[in-house]
Amino acid sequence: MRIGILTGGGDCPGLNAVIRAVTKSLIQRCGAEVIGIEDGYLGLIERRVRPLSWDDVSSILAVGGTILGTSNKATPFSWQGRDHSGACAEYVRDLQLEALVAIGGDGTMTIAQRFGEHAGVPVVGVPKTIDNDIEGTERSFGFDTAVATVTDALERVQTTGQSHGRVMIVETMGRYAGWIALEAGLAGAADVILLPEIGYDVQQIAKVCRSRAARRRSTLICVAEGAKPAGGELTVESTIADSPDPIRLGGVAHVLRAQLQPLVNAEVRATVLGHVQRGGSPTPFDRVLATQYGNAAAHLLQNRDYHRMVALQRGELSSVSLNEVANKNRLVPPDHPLLVCAREIGVCLGDD
Repeated sequence: MRIGILTGGGDCPGLNAVIRAVTKSLIQRCGAEVIGIEDGYLGLIERRVRPLSWDDVSSILAVGGTILGTSNKATPFSWQGRDHSGACAEYVRDLQLEALVAIGGDGTMTIAQRFGEHAGVPVVGVPKTIDNDIEGTERSFGFDTAVATVTDALERVQTTGQSHGRVMIVETMGRYAGWIALEAGLAGAADVILLPEIGYDVQQIAKVCRSRAARRRSTLICVAEGAKPAGGELTVESTIADSPDPIRLGGVAHVLRAQLQPLVNAEVRATVLGHVQRGGSPTPFDRVLATQYGNAAAHLLQNRDYHRMVALQRGELSSVSLNEVANKNRLVPPDHPLLVCAREIGVCLGDD
């Protein structure tokens, strides 16, 4: 058995743990040869690969980023104005790869599903994203690390806010899903949590801030980058024409600060965490989850159970068809237990 492996999309803590687990499991279980594809799908387009031995993937479990490199722009179906999917499929055959392991988020899984269906390349997916927004799985590795990073930032910002009696706004990543802001906001004792799934009313937020100021308390607001006023627009930082996902969100914390400042007596400060949420070593939880996902992917490969993505469902490892994952996002449902919990402990979600 000869297997290719790539990491696509944005970087994320735990990628190396998956590469390690897939490689070691395949070598240990069936003596397979593993080929690393550099810089995601771009490595297929530009024909850049290297073998991965047991020693190559040792001592990388706790290392952040990806030893293979990644790209969040390149897709075999549209790169520099051309469709490279046929040439990429031919390259896979030239390498004598029986299947391809694609580690990535919703964009990577969508490309993997299309690559398998239209180019005839057997693919197994592994869900990666700090956003936790991949359909079909309860948890993606990298998410726990991002939540821990944001929680630490909220705690640090809260102490300076308390010292000065300020309103402190912290903006998280997450794109169109509010999972990071929700879990980190609860873990970091935020007074207000704003999500893309719930349009906010700035007057309601200001009311909370004034109430807390009257009790000589600061206010901590955790806002997801995709949050927006009820009936309003997303805050777009930039657009990138040559990317599969051209819209880059960011800056809603500064927009909210400008909206809030005239409505409260306290000073309002905004902090955008940005890519600090993507970097660093994965948490123990993410190391274990990524290792389990890599091992589960190896099982699918050995059984030749292709065109599926490993997943966590009801707390147990399983797999789902890539057709069920492609072109979908997992958002926070309005009746999610964490939302109910937040409301019942007095956290403002911007709508009441």
